[in-house]
Amino acid sequence: MASANEKVVLALIGAGGRGTQVILGMQKCLPGVEVKYVCEVDKERGGRVIDELEKQQGYKPQRVEDMRRTFEDRDVDAVVICTPEHWHALATVWACQAEKDVYVEKVISLNIPEGRKMINAAKRYNRIVQCGFQNRSGAYNILARDYIQSGKLGKIVHIKAYCMLPGNKPWLYKEDEPVPEGLNWDMWLGPAPNVPYNVSRHKGYNEFWAYSSGLPLADCCHVIDLARMVLSDPDNPKSAFCAGGRVLYNDDRDIPDNQTITYDFGEFPMTVETSIYGEYLQKAPPEVRYSREVFPNWPFLSDRMEIYGTEGMMYLGRHGAGWQVLGADSKVIAQEYGFFPDEEHQQNFINCIRTRKTPNANIEQSHKSATLVHLANLSYRVGKKQLYYEGEKELVTNSDEANTISKGTYRPGFEVPDL
Repeated sequence: MASANEKVVLALIGAGGRGTQVILGMQKCLPGVEVKYVCEVDKERGGRVIDELEKQQGYKPQRVEDMRRTFEDRDVDAVVICTPEHWHALATVWACQAEKDVYVEKVISLNIPEGRKMINAAKRYNRIVQCGFQNRSGAYNILARDYIQSGKLGKIVHIKAYCMLPGNKPWLYKEDEPVPEGLNWDMWLGPAPNVPYNVSRHKGYNEFWAYSSGLPLADCCHVIDLARMVLSDPDNPKSAFCAGGRVLYNDDRDIPDNQTITYDFGEFPMTVETSIYGEYLQKAPPEVRYSREVFPNWPFLSDRMEIYGTEGMMYLGRHGAGWQVLGADSKVIAQEYGFFPDEEHQQNFINCIRTRKTPNANIEQSHKSATLVHLANLSYRVGKKQLYYEGEKELVTNSDEANTISKGTYRPGFEVPDL
């Protein structure tokens, strides 16, 4: 594989909006990075990223439909997996088995056992696996962790995390129809159950448990992971409880649009509010993300957290929103402006391919953050029940139903290998 002075050859798997954004940034984040393949099962997608990559690197990457083509090519050092979530684990394991390093987007897995199999694959085949939790490469987040570790915030007693998104709209499940020309529906489904083509599933996969953790938590996982990071990565919670449901539009979607979650970490609780209904809330705008001189309006920042210590309270935001510590009379005790850390995260991945060092968002910590997402959804799906969790065994101790759901179901030929 590539050394510190050699070029790094990549393949993109999944050429949607996020995949396009990530690979275009990664190709130019450091010298010596090339993209040889763009893998996409839908011929309607991928054309733009291929054209843009040709402009950036001077030659056009090859378009392929089956990701296994990229695994077979010994020139490829690493793959960038930006598929829907139901493909993340199997694609990662296949890539590791083919001795490729992996960048995999969040949520890294569809259930808890998948995450463990991804860890086992990375270890067995000695692979670098960087996950799409880019906040872990943000300098301001590292400084927030250092501030908390210094004891200046006091003893941490409570964390409130938020990801309250705008943009919900009415939804109607469409009728099944013939597979559109140019789409390999069988490969799109992959490990998921074999069902007839339906545009609601294809274009709205975040509304279905078969393909996703659901849009609220699929985005909120960034905030959850950042909270874990700045708290020095606490171990698994003792329990999780999730309430919520369909609030704005009470339709037939699998996924709730409002979830209120409580995790018991023993020494402190963490609560999470995640939703899709507040048009008055917004993520950090560009003038916050890229300025290093502006803080957001904290109460109306949709994806923030509040970390309560005995000596003060820290506001912390993702997307480069920075952090501020407030004390008595709302006096600002300490603060740090931020900057959106996508480029730093991509550079970290490329550098780790060359040096074989552990990446910032390594698979083990990313699995623990994903586990929080899965526990919340399991709690909701078994009737909004508090679930007690045995972290070493990675099992719920008071619900066989939750453990059964967590095992997942897989089509023959697309099972995630036990390693």
